[in-house]
Amino acid sequence: MTTETFQTFEELGLNENILKALQEMGFEKPSPIQAQGIPAVLQGSDVIGQAQTGTGKTAAFGIPVLERIDTSSNAVQALILCPTRELAVQVSEELGRLSKFMRGVRIEAIYGGDSIDRQIRSLKKGVHIVVGTPGRVMDHMERRTLKFDEVRMMVLDEADEMLDMGFREDIESILADMPEDRQTILFSATMSKPIMSITKRFLNDPTLIKVVRNELTNQNIEQVYFEVKPQAKVEVMTRLIDMHHIKSLLVFCNTKRKVDEIVEDLQLRGYASEGIHGDLRQQQRSNVMSKFKAGVTTILVATDVAARGIDVSGLDGVINYDIPMDEEYYVHRIGRTGRAGMSGKAFSLVARDEKYRLKSIESYTKVKIEKGVIPSFEDIVGVRKARFVENISNSIKESNDEELYNDVLEMLHHSGFSTEQIVGAMAKQIMGVQKNEYSDSNLAWEERRSERREGGNDRFGRGERREGGRFGDRREGGSRFGSDRGGDRYAPRGERGDRGGDRGERRQSAPEAGMTRLFLSLGRKDHIMPKDIVGAIAGEANIPGKTIGAIDIYDKFTFVDVPERDARAVLRAMDGNTIKGKPVQIDIAK
Repeated sequence: MTTETFQTFEELGLNENILKALQEMGFEKPSPIQAQGIPAVLQGSDVIGQAQTGTGKTAAFGIPVLERIDTSSNAVQALILCPTRELAVQVSEELGRLSKFMRGVRIEAIYGGDSIDRQIRSLKKGVHIVVGTPGRVMDHMERRTLKFDEVRMMVLDEADEMLDMGFREDIESILADMPEDRQTILFSATMSKPIMSITKRFLNDPTLIKVVRNELTNQNIEQVYFEVKPQAKVEVMTRLIDMHHIKSLLVFCNTKRKVDEIVEDLQLRGYASEGIHGDLRQQQRSNVMSKFKAGVTTILVATDVAARGIDVSGLDGVINYDIPMDEEYYVHRIGRTGRAGMSGKAFSLVARDEKYRLKSIESYTKVKIEKGVIPSFEDIVGVRKARFVENISNSIKESNDEELYNDVLEMLHHSGFSTEQIVGAMAKQIMGVQKNEYSDSNLAWEERRSERREGGNDRFGRGERREGGRFGDRREGGSRFGSDRGGDRYAPRGERGDRGGDRGERRQSAPEAGMTRLFLSLGRKDHIMPKDIVGAIAGEANIPGKTIGAIDIYDKFTFVDVPERDARAVLRAMDGNTIKGKPVQIDIAK
């Protein structure tokens, strides 16, 4: 296997129709993952690619897939699995753009929430490339409407995310049903033990291609965090937008409900913002993205799962309204800005109970995130005044019809107002700055005395906090879930030695700190398994499957522990929903 990398797409020896499409799409030279990945995949070997969203990995596997399609056959020749419907649609659209000048290539995205009858009709007509989510692919396999007899290539896109969402058994079933002589390509942001297990079982002597971590944490990105009281986060966010004159911004939060709340608050304050999350229909999502890319909307608020399919460039900044549950998500988020050699800003709003997560992120990325000072109300007024004066000055210099408006000042003078009053009122109206309940308040939470480091100020003017803090880092030897339960963390309690039966009595052990126990009305008699519960909750509530705690399945009901901050979101998302086609009632356990 050659280790040569290429500086241009022409050097890769690609189909001229693909080169034409790349030129139209504005691709000038391959990204690192493309320069290494495309030749490896074209040579026919199995490939493992470690890369995050935004590195160009779709083209890294999509171009070789298109190169190998035989349009004389109507059979499915390539299957691409994605964790979410949003990413499946994004990948299929990207392949559509890459194949724009190739005749006869048919691509179909299949995912839950879309009409399965329409998908069946499309598959019967003949499709060369299927891009789908594991659940819907399994549905078609069971209906025998999707056949893999002539599949030559199998791609697992964002494999770590699919495993987090509980799709491991589905993925293994799909891989087991594939022709043995197929080529398998796996892309993942992390190389966890479950990922390595799949690669050992299903990939044959794979070539590893890796974008190293110092490429993932872009040096062009200014990373700063602010200690903020939870109720003041929107106020602080708008101050940062004004202070740094951010015109194109992506805001990340952890729940769909929070997306809607932030968008409403921003719109009430006059900021052009839209939200995007898993509850939006595809047409709504497309409308939101069109407005954002056109600059009609300047602020896009999104959950991590919904943002997986977002392809935007040239962002001025990213704001972490909520600190992500997973360190890798932080890398994905900030990678949206500071691309193509441009500078970017990544601001994180840290509530007191999120402090420990920030420390984990610093440890993971090996990057010191600087501590910033929240701009004051007077700072923002000063900034807006300066911009007001600049705009008025430019307007005077560029205007050639000022005589039409010269009498306005005289009219206002006749009404009894002084020039100072008139200019002040105009400035206030145009600048849009008004005092509110936060104007004279300290918006940062106070550090406890035990958390303060004696002396020591950073470049933002505040003393740093002690590394340990009240929350500290994860316990040594413990798992990422706060304890090492041993064995299968999702095993039903009856299989872990507790013979509490199905009498409905409370379990002896309380939920771990920071977790809430939920009651589900389904149990063993409904033939549900832990992976079904994890997949349903993670997929519907847009939370990482790895954050879900213990699951205890009894005959007629189930207990599941979820993070306290996500409990309400889970209840809303699962209300009236189903697991394995069975209606489920869910509530906080009594």
